[in-house]
Amino acid sequence: MNQNALMYRLLQGDVGTGKTIVSFVALFANHLRGDQGALMAPTDALARQHYANACKIFKGTNLKIALLLGSTSLAEKRQIKDNLKEGYIDIIIGTHALFSKDVIYSSLGLVIIDEQHRFGVNQRIALASKGDHADLLMMSATPIPRSLALSIYGDLDISTL
Repeated sequence: MNQNALMYRLLQGDVGTGKTIVSFVALFANHLRGDQGALMAPTDALARQHYANACKIFKGTNLKIALLLGSTSLAEKRQIKDNLKEGYIDIIIGTHALFSKDVIYSSLGLVIIDEQHRFGVNQRIALASKGDHADLLMMSATPIPRSLALSIYGDLDISTL
């Protein structure tokens, strides 16, 4: 993450190997360098689980964490979007709502996509392109063949837990 080139990495590991903890450590490191982080999950239930775990793990820190889902009330969505744009939120966790056109980040530095095989290429790019210098970490227990092919040709770094 502290290289001149942006990170484009797949973190591969079976269920229960610790991918989520690795992502939280990366989000904290991203916070320390002064940037916002986004963690996108394919379902509301998984996003809520990540949010609850992040709140528990980062309890006692100064991190401001928010949850943005399609089912979030309009008033709450408006408040979250304003806070993201103004830089008051350090970590945003959510679903497809994270890359909506009206979601603006003040300084997006790290995008983490859980279960990357559940998102299309354009969806992953749509979120990562919300930041001028956003590193991308994708996580999966079952990586898609396209991702594995990219790692073979050197376009995608891969780490295995």
